[in-house]
Amino acid sequence: MKVLVTDPIADAGLDRLREAGHEVETAYDVEGDALLDAVADANALIVRSGTEVTDEVLTAASELVIVGRAGIGVDNIDIDAATEHGVIVANAPEGNVRAAAEHSVAMAFATARSIPQAHDRLKEGEWAKGDFLGTEVNKKTLGVVGFGRVGQEVAKRLGSLGMDIVTFDPYISEERAKQFGAELVDELDECLEKADFVTIHTPLTPETENMIGEEELAQLEGGYVVNCARGGIIDEPALAEAVEDGVLKGAALDVFGEEPLPDDSPLLGVEDIIVTPHLGASTEAAQENVATSTADQIIAAFNNEPVANALNAPSLDRATFEQVRPYLELASTAGRIAVQLFDGHMSTVEVTYAGDIADEDVEYVTASALEGVFAPSDLQVNAVNAPQIAKERGIDVTESKTSSAEDYQSLITVTVSDGEDSVSVCGTQFGGEESRIVRIDDHRIEAVPHGHMLVVRNKDKPGTIGFIGTVLGESDINIAGMFNGRETIGGEALSVYNLDEQPTAEVLDRLNADDRIIETTYVALGDE
Repeated sequence: MKVLVTDPIADAGLDRLREAGHEVETAYDVEGDALLDAVADANALIVRSGTEVTDEVLTAASELVIVGRAGIGVDNIDIDAATEHGVIVANAPEGNVRAAAEHSVAMAFATARSIPQAHDRLKEGEWAKGDFLGTEVNKKTLGVVGFGRVGQEVAKRLGSLGMDIVTFDPYISEERAKQFGAELVDELDECLEKADFVTIHTPLTPETENMIGEEELAQLEGGYVVNCARGGIIDEPALAEAVEDGVLKGAALDVFGEEPLPDDSPLLGVEDIIVTPHLGASTEAAQENVATSTADQIIAAFNNEPVANALNAPSLDRATFEQVRPYLELASTAGRIAVQLFDGHMSTVEVTYAGDIADEDVEYVTASALEGVFAPSDLQVNAVNAPQIAKERGIDVTESKTSSAEDYQSLITVTVSDGEDSVSVCGTQFGGEESRIVRIDDHRIEAVPHGHMLVVRNKDKPGTIGFIGTVLGESDINIAGMFNGRETIGGEALSVYNLDEQPTAEVLDRLNADDRIIETTYVALGDE
């Protein structure tokens, strides 16, 4: 597989990809048409913050399986478009967490003690000891805006130095905040009013853009603000004015709305604002960690394994994946069969888990079932975009579990319905690796799902199966396997035939012309 790298990453990540047998091509600083040409045959794309992965880029990359972000922020990647194209987006959130947290702490100390300013004065030959009166962090309040991984690490470090912690984050629980000794508040204003220092740790979204402006900065009067997360969250002209006018004692920023920071930025003209050129993740350990983590996720995607930090696809840890892996193909196959047997406009898909499988994390399995349901269509579908396709088409997807699995260890049932009529296909695993379809609607069978399948509903009368075999034989279609089930003696029966080739329309017409045959359906599983 071909991996295109458009922003520099550590050699350890590139080496890992090459050792796994993949081709690695680097094309740094490409943009516009050159980027579109470069991604045309790429199977994976690795970026940092310098490459914009837009819908246009994703459209040009028809072979793309995954976009790996060597870092945590993904605001330069159109995740919705990636999902529509069936492309996994994964980041490396753990690799630079410690580095980003340590830089935030360092910037807090730097602004509290005016370290860069004092350094510059001394280098210029001035002993300005009396001009700098710093602030201790002990017994001060730290406001953490965004209490994700980095925010939590900052809280741990500064909390251990005697700071009280207050946090604003609408997406965490009060219990989680308490685990870090933090008070969770409902409003940003309350967090700012209580804080002496504020550190920012949120992504840049439409909701967070310019989230901290003139009014918010005024509520932090006499305090300090540190932003090592994403540029654009703080209104930079308002911040420059607040520090220049003495509303704030100081500020430290590592990220900016426009990077590199323009020469005419108002931030550069204020002595008590410290700026660094996006160094939060710039440690040797962090760069190697994010590079190898990104490489590992790309290798997993190429191997059809779950991607640990996928942002738009189900992700599982290794242990859980090993438990559910045998059921992924089974769920997809059951979905393929059910939708081909169903004659109607599908409005709901239900996936039912029974037995041992019901105790597992089955999100990935359900996505595989949906992939199977949509596979016979002309859509480009995989486990990434199948849930999104269902949502866009107004198809309700439900998931249910039960501990009872009849005579089997585990069962998966996929049911497609239009609200009135439905078709259910139930399958299991024999010996961990061998899939079997054990029921279609109310008919118990034991069919091997493989290749060309012919499903026949017929009246339970003597000679019917012989008639079907004769028609197929006279048409030179070999039967590789046959499985039969019936509801009652003389009632309706259902038989499944594995064939060596697809039956023609003429063959199906001959079968359907017999009054014992209720319905015939050819099912293609695409593995021949």
